[in-house]
Amino acid sequence: MGNLRMQWGLVLALGFGSAVAAEQHGMALHGDLKYGPEFEHFDYVNPDAPKGGSVRLAAQGSTYDNLNPFLLRGISPAGIGQVFDTLTTQSSDEPFSEYGLIAESMAVAEDYSWVRFTLRAEARFHDGEPITPEDVIWTFETLKEKGHPHYRVYYNDVERAEQVGERAVKFHFAVDNNAELPLIIGQLPVLPRHYWEDRDFARTTMEPPLGSGPYRIERVDPGRSITYHRVEDYWAADLPVNRGRHNFDRIRYDYYRDTTVALEAFKAGEYDFRVENIARNWATQYDIAAVRNGEMILEEIEHDIPTGMQAYFFNIRREIFQDPRVRKALGYAFDYEWTNRTLFNDSYTRTTSYFSNSELASSGLPGEAELVFLEPFRDELPEALFEREYTPPTTDGSGGLRGNLRRAFELLAEAGWQVQDNRLTHTETGREMRFTILLDNPTFERVTLPFVRNLEQLGIQARVRTVDTSQYQNRMDSFDFDMTVQLIGQSQSPGNEQRNYWSCAAAETDGSRNYSGICDPVIDELIERVIYATDRDELVNATRALDRVLLWGHYVIPQWHVNTFRIAYWNKFERPPISPDFALGFDTWWHKDAE
Repeated sequence: MGNLRMQWGLVLALGFGSAVAAEQHGMALHGDLKYGPEFEHFDYVNPDAPKGGSVRLAAQGSTYDNLNPFLLRGISPAGIGQVFDTLTTQSSDEPFSEYGLIAESMAVAEDYSWVRFTLRAEARFHDGEPITPEDVIWTFETLKEKGHPHYRVYYNDVERAEQVGERAVKFHFAVDNNAELPLIIGQLPVLPRHYWEDRDFARTTMEPPLGSGPYRIERVDPGRSITYHRVEDYWAADLPVNRGRHNFDRIRYDYYRDTTVALEAFKAGEYDFRVENIARNWATQYDIAAVRNGEMILEEIEHDIPTGMQAYFFNIRREIFQDPRVRKALGYAFDYEWTNRTLFNDSYTRTTSYFSNSELASSGLPGEAELVFLEPFRDELPEALFEREYTPPTTDGSGGLRGNLRRAFELLAEAGWQVQDNRLTHTETGREMRFTILLDNPTFERVTLPFVRNLEQLGIQARVRTVDTSQYQNRMDSFDFDMTVQLIGQSQSPGNEQRNYWSCAAAETDGSRNYSGICDPVIDELIERVIYATDRDELVNATRALDRVLLWGHYVIPQWHVNTFRIAYWNKFERPPISPDFALGFDTWWHKDAE
């Protein structure tokens, strides 16, 4: 009896609860893992890819001023994430599966009330010190206390972390049945407590930080570049999740303030690889000798990544945008069809969902499975949501907007706005409608200026202001703007991050991505239904319901998307024959000159 009591006490001390959860090599949300416990590498890599060579890339913006990427303050450099390893790493050919990196195994409670990670004994920081449970716990607590505010939102339901055993850490959750929380914790970067003991984590720094990832910072040149060097004795180089990846010896990011200058620098051979996001450039700027003679390669690679929502975002914290009829009216002044034909060579597809290019996107009328989520809120939602499919205003592409502007005037009149002395004026307050569209990329000026001219026909005084990356980021973090262009990307398995995008809590949290300032109890409830979905079907239908409510709130004026990577690169590289479904996978490429 005494031995049984001792054994039971040990089980409780280890925190396993009333039943011992099975150790596993990975976790999947609403599905099975593609790769078994004995897998040797991901399918989309070349496990024998040679190491070596250098690659030069371009970063957009004036500079960076902080090498601690976990703070709200400052601008961090491109590529800094390569310095830090996480507990697990996500595969790029599954909707949402993670496999052990720093953690060799993990166990999850049946009711998802906790997750336990057992660390690899060989896991090391770049200075040779082992990665310990103390480091994991310190990182978690520090990010919540001193890190970027979004960590407090993201880890809101994680109650505490404790060491259980020599190499294990257990995270306790404040809620049950949130299947995504264990995977969220798996994404935790692990930072060295001993390094930060005599440093102030909350202060910006230009001292290269200590990490444990495949690269370390080699050269810092603010305003010009940052260079990373592959860690030759990287502790995790031969793990199955890393085999065939991180093949370049050096990666340098050169900073370009101007996108046109960056393109010309690429064509002149100043850097090696480019993802072309401007349709006009793709259509007209690569008819050069280097492409014709094979020195430069152009490719389009299809992907299944949800393209999310790129749009003009209203800041509804501003009084003039608080009436949804006003927001809807202004959408009639954006001529997508003319823009796509005239400026983009008909290269794009109009975005009509916050989850575009995925099965999560709503379409048609809500079906029975979606109505389960929507019907309880029928009295609080626009009746049109139940009666017709959401579609943004359209034109014939000729540039004529008479019909659209007529409808816009009707909506504005309903909201109390009339044109007086050629100025759109609120009939009760006498306030004129004027606002600024804030940009950080001059490329969007040629799209936005025609939009502004259309707004002028409504009597609206809108202007465009383009600022540098640092100022733009600071203003986004503090929501100091009227309207802007933003992209909210999505994954195949949305969950807790939706709180950071659309919730009331995020609307009041500096640095969140709730740029519009959305605060709607219905949306908050639907976010929770997405997070607590018990299977894939429920997740899809809850997400589609959330999508509909967001669309009919008219918080944005949707723009466009494309489901291919348009890439240009100098003929120095090779890549695996299989491309991952949900990523570009550039970290699996290798240099032709590598041995």
